[in-house]
Amino acid sequence: MKKSVQMVLSLSIVGIISGISLVGMYSYTHLRIEANKRRAIQEAIFTVLPGIKDYEVIIKDGKEIYKGLDSSGKMVGYAFTGEGGGYQGKIKIMVGVDPGLEKVKGIEILESVETPGLGAKISSDWFKNQFKELRTLPSIQLIKGKIHKKEPYQVQAITGATISSQAVVEIMNKTLEEVREKLKE
Repeated sequence: MKKSVQMVLSLSIVGIISGISLVGMYSYTHLRIEANKRRAIQEAIFTVLPGIKDYEVIIKDGKEIYKGLDSSGKMVGYAFTGEGGGYQGKIKIMVGVDPGLEKVKGIEILESVETPGLGAKISSDWFKNQFKELRTLPSIQLIKGKIHKKEPYQVQAITGATISSQAVVEIMNKTLEEVREKLKE
């Protein structure tokens, strides 16, 4: 009986110390992680809206939309984040569009846990550059295989990573529609 009490007491003490250590580590790193995420968003805004010098934050129904401004204060376009499910987990992207929400200026992958070597290629310059100057209306389409006659709203899927490629296109289309609705209000 005495040995059982000692084991329970020892395990309880180890559990309490471990729990306190985890809470302490989370508290210590949480602020740094959030600061890094904010910095990544700021950098992405300037990446997806080339030529801007500053931006204003517009909040519509909880959605942050960034209005990019050039050095004279003239609007260059909008940037916003979108997220959705990929092949292995959440994909979060930053999208930059012209003021009319009709052409993509650029995209940046903020978060992705897609398969290394395949789905992770959504972060490659080759894939992201396909979206530059891409028309957003009627909607962006993903084409599997080689595109013979490219339409101004089509992108080519990454071979072996169609689900990840499709996820990026779906996130963009869904978020573009959402932002159009919010900016109408």
